[in-house]
Amino acid sequence: MAQTLDHDGTSGAALDPRLPAPHRIARVRDETGDSFTLEIEPMSGAGRFSFLPGQFNMLYVFGVGEVPISISGDPLAQEPLQHTTRAVGAVTKAMRRLKRGDTIGIRGPFGAHWPIADIEGRDVVIVAGGVGLAPLRPALCQLLANREKYRRIVLVYGARAPEDILFRSELERWRDKFDLEVYITVDRASADWRGNVGVVSTLIAHAPFDPSNATAFVCGPEVMMRFAVMELHTRGVPADRTYLYMERNMKCAIGFCGHCQYGPFFICKDGPIFRFDRIEAIFGKAEI
Repeated sequence: MAQTLDHDGTSGAALDPRLPAPHRIARVRDETGDSFTLEIEPMSGAGRFSFLPGQFNMLYVFGVGEVPISISGDPLAQEPLQHTTRAVGAVTKAMRRLKRGDTIGIRGPFGAHWPIADIEGRDVVIVAGGVGLAPLRPALCQLLANREKYRRIVLVYGARAPEDILFRSELERWRDKFDLEVYITVDRASADWRGNVGVVSTLIAHAPFDPSNATAFVCGPEVMMRFAVMELHTRGVPADRTYLYMERNMKCAIGFCGHCQYGPFFICKDGPIFRFDRIEAIFGKAEI
């Protein structure tokens, strides 16, 4: 749904979800060599942007184009709206060149959200690869804000190299301050790296959680998610307690253009978060 102002000062549904609302860039913050975070504020007089963990927005750079980007900020915090992504295409490269005070268009928020309220009393396993940690950050923020409602919270995260670790300072703070168990691995180690080396799925076998009472949230490249699901299944986490973030090929965000059709689903409307048993029959199949 496109953003507008509710009576309580938060964002809600506009009449036309195809129309981007102008927002102001507050800051462009580099995260790694090719990833960055946009901090975005509403124009004068608008209210706070409200969203649920896992939802995404369509960001429009005027004169360049529009792309779907997950919301990476804390849904409970009074802070600028945050989107973290990689500069890999014409639109995201143009986003990285934006400066404080520039204008960007936003449609959203759209999509399903991580089922955080439904998993109280369970272990929670967060499996992320690369910039896939960004769509999971709002869920982690909300889980940690209500830490007493959950059992173990385990984050298993993989990056290409130590310099590509996203939100490094925040990961260290979470591990030190909260009851959050963090396991990080890299594909390629530097000379001063003393941590794990290898693909992220290899850490799942040794992560400390009870598979009989655990729910898993997974986000990253599709091949990484395929192996992560296999390892989770081997540990005993069933398909109906495994959730995947399937953000790909989205163009309109309202199920109109058909670009993101995935078997019987539209990722923008039915996802991008899917319980794995709903997509298990088609996941990983070529040409779908």
